[in-house]
Amino acid sequence: MITGLTAFVPENAARRLGWSLGYTASYLCHRRMRHAQRNLRRVLGADAELQRAAREVFGHYGRYWAELLWMQSHGSESVMEPIVVDGLEPLLKAKAASRGMILAMPHLGNWEVLGVVASREKIPLTVVGEFLPERRMRRWFLKLRRKLGIEFLPAGSPGVSTWALAKRLRAGRAVALLSDRDLTGTGVTVKFFGEETTLPAGPATLAELTGAPIFPAAVYFQNGRGHRVVIHPALETATAGTLEQRLRVRTQRVAQALETLVREAPTQWHLLRPNWPADR
Repeated sequence: MITGLTAFVPENAARRLGWSLGYTASYLCHRRMRHAQRNLRRVLGADAELQRAAREVFGHYGRYWAELLWMQSHGSESVMEPIVVDGLEPLLKAKAASRGMILAMPHLGNWEVLGVVASREKIPLTVVGEFLPERRMRRWFLKLRRKLGIEFLPAGSPGVSTWALAKRLRAGRAVALLSDRDLTGTGVTVKFFGEETTLPAGPATLAELTGAPIFPAAVYFQNGRGHRVVIHPALETATAGTLEQRLRVRTQRVAQALETLVREAPTQWHLLRPNWPADR
């Protein structure tokens, strides 16, 4: 029903409505609001206007959902454009060499835009994300991501394994992993924004198995319409020490790269749950 209503709402109105509803939700979702403030304190410092910044996080998250709903009715191009891409050349070189690539991303902006960019550049893209227990919502997301040219694999579901992803990388695909939250609690211990926590081992493990480079990447909302995709140069590889030591070094480098990406637009970081042991 909500998806159908977006057919009658202009794109700019849907975007603004999404922001307004998200911002309003910050007054109702008290626990998520507290988590947003705690997470932002680590990025912005204790003296920042944390409450105001956290409400903006909710506003941007509302915009994210409004854009998804709009896409179901109108297609991706109408709401995603214009898209500015910084740092695409290394991915194109990897594609030309039929080499796989790992994209380590934070929950920032509208990360679905990456599918539009990959489709445009004819880079086959697989995304691993959170498994949604509600079946209708899960099917809705799968259908949407297929429209964007994304092969989506729910984390922890049957058939999704390190070896399955390694096979895709060896076939020259890009594999995007949302890497700023350890869903399983079995990740690698790192320092993230100055405090110890765990982050997923996926990017480092796949790089070890396949030799594929890890590219930190993020999608940012532009002011008004449009998006900006930023792809950083491939992270330095780790060659010394045991496998465990190499995984720790690689994952720490991922953490540092994610910090840089988040700091560029902290209020677009949709992390509304505990991410450090002190908050759980």
